Amino acid sequence: MAAYIIAHVVVDNPEGYAEYASQTAAIAESFGGRFLAKGGPCEWIEGQGSDRNVIIEFADVAAAKKFYNSDAYQAILPIAQAHSTREMVIVEGV
Repeated sequence: MAAYIIAHVVVDNPEGYAEYASQTAAIAESFGGRFLAKGGPCEWIEGQGSDRNVIIEFADVAAAKKFYNSDAYQAILPIAQAHSTREMVIVEGV
């Protein structure tokens, strides 16, 4: 069953964050991931949220976890953490 990593991100330093963002697609693809949304314009219709929203689709929860826990992703994660405030969740599809 498909699974999705959903991230809500507030970018504090766009230039620094760009180094991280430029590498995520290739890493996700190596684990079968596909970006469905990656920081495009958004309009909050309920509540307030972040300025950058990301959705990555994977074949299943195991693949999403392999991506997140991979050496390649963990190597760039500190860049994202240094230049943004984030919330991320893995959601199993229906």
